[in-house]
Amino acid sequence: MPNLKDLRVRIDSVKSTQKITSAMKMVAAAKLRRAQEQAEAARPFSERMDRMLSSLYDGLPAGTSGPELLAGKGKDDIHLIVVMTSDRGLCGGFNSSIVRGALKIINRLLDDGKEVKILCIGRKGRDILRRDFRSLILDTFEDVGRKALSFVDATMVSDRILRMFANGEFDVCTMIYNRFQSAMTQIVTPQQLIPFQASPKTHSNAAEDLDSSEVEAAGAGKAVYDFEPDEQAILEDLLPRNLSIQLFRALLENAASEQGARMTAMDNATRNAGEMIDDLTVTYNRTRQAFITKELIEIISGAEAL
Repeated sequence: MPNLKDLRVRIDSVKSTQKITSAMKMVAAAKLRRAQEQAEAARPFSERMDRMLSSLYDGLPAGTSGPELLAGKGKDDIHLIVVMTSDRGLCGGFNSSIVRGALKIINRLLDDGKEVKILCIGRKGRDILRRDFRSLILDTFEDVGRKALSFVDATMVSDRILRMFANGEFDVCTMIYNRFQSAMTQIVTPQQLIPFQASPKTHSNAAEDLDSSEVEAAGAGKAVYDFEPDEQAILEDLLPRNLSIQLFRALLENAASEQGARMTAMDNATRNAGEMIDDLTVTYNRTRQAFITKELIEIISGAEAL
């Protein structure tokens, strides 16, 4: 039979945990609203940039491959995987889902005989990946956006990637992050950064921003805009900026996803703690009643014996 003191201690402990998880849920909910607004505000700009680069690429003269950031080095032997996770836990399956997505890509590349290098953003992803791929991890960016996420954080990461690409340390760069959809749903999203690869959404919606005359002009495959300087020069200037922009958007999406996942996880933990308190309280009351009944039986038995 359980000890009453142990049950009381257990109930008090779970109640303290419930207060903590409830407080963390409210904090995450407050941060989520701001993070969601920032992530949604960054989407149109990054998508427009993606669309503009696609248009510039389509307007290049025949036989022109464009800058290396666009055309690549002509091979894909070495892959750099940028894994974006958080520095903190208690956010449900947020980090593990990203790592699972990264592991699928890494294992597929290794099976194909490719060389893989890993650049981690966030300690949690590094801690999981180094169990099996310690030798592949180049570096880890920690506490990115700890106080407030800014474009400088994305620029710091993009500068490192651009230096590595210029030094020939990789051929293809892909980042993996969680795209925010709702507080309960985050979508693991791999996105190729180098060479530049337009998303399918860019091509499918390319005509939405054109008026009817522009659509007719574009229908025959002719350029809609004239560029000054030429497309090659503009691409050389925009592609490094686009890398920072796409990284910044991914960081914002990841931040919103993390807060959403943490709010959901803490809400579940709070409700589970409440159910556990109810179960422990029932057990405590039954045990207490059993002790009282036992003592009454002993008193009555002793009185009858006299």
